[in-house]
Amino acid sequence: MVESLIRGIDKVTEAIGKVAIALSLVLVLVVVADVALRYFLNISFSALRELEWHFYAAMFLLGGAYTLRYDAHVRVDVLYQHMPVRMRALINVLGTLFFLFPGCYLLVDTSFHFAKFSFMMHEISPDPGGLPCRWILKGLIPFSFVLMAVQGVSFLLKNVLVLLGRREMTVEG
Repeated sequence: MVESLIRGIDKVTEAIGKVAIALSLVLVLVVVADVALRYFLNISFSALRELEWHFYAAMFLLGGAYTLRYDAHVRVDVLYQHMPVRMRALINVLGTLFFLFPGCYLLVDTSFHFAKFSFMMHEISPDPGGLPCRWILKGLIPFSFVLMAVQGVSFLLKNVLVLLGRREMTVEG
């Protein structure tokens, strides 16, 4: 049952991670279009520039859980990589319980109200010609940290299983 839960969470994270990867390609295309329009046709659009940072933000917000799924997040590996597998699993369990979950809770709690207010006022770009529906991007903030916390459950369970000797520690999950 635990392995089934892990696989289910990882499958959802994998799908959302692929969206983040696709956003990186779309971002490159939007930047190329923006640069080409500015330098070759001397045309500039506020909406296009905003679209760049919207895609950039969405890519990173949605990619966070995907990064955790592959244990590719930032950490000081100088000591960690030389530790025994069970010690690394213990550090992962403690880090998840004392840092990841509380951090996700705080970010979801504060950003939810921020996004809700943006949605209720139908926030749009203050720039002339900017994008409508800014609340969508702001709504990705709490959504992405809920995803991170859910992926954290999978990460925690994997590491608990390693501690119990019922699973090997792998990068692929």
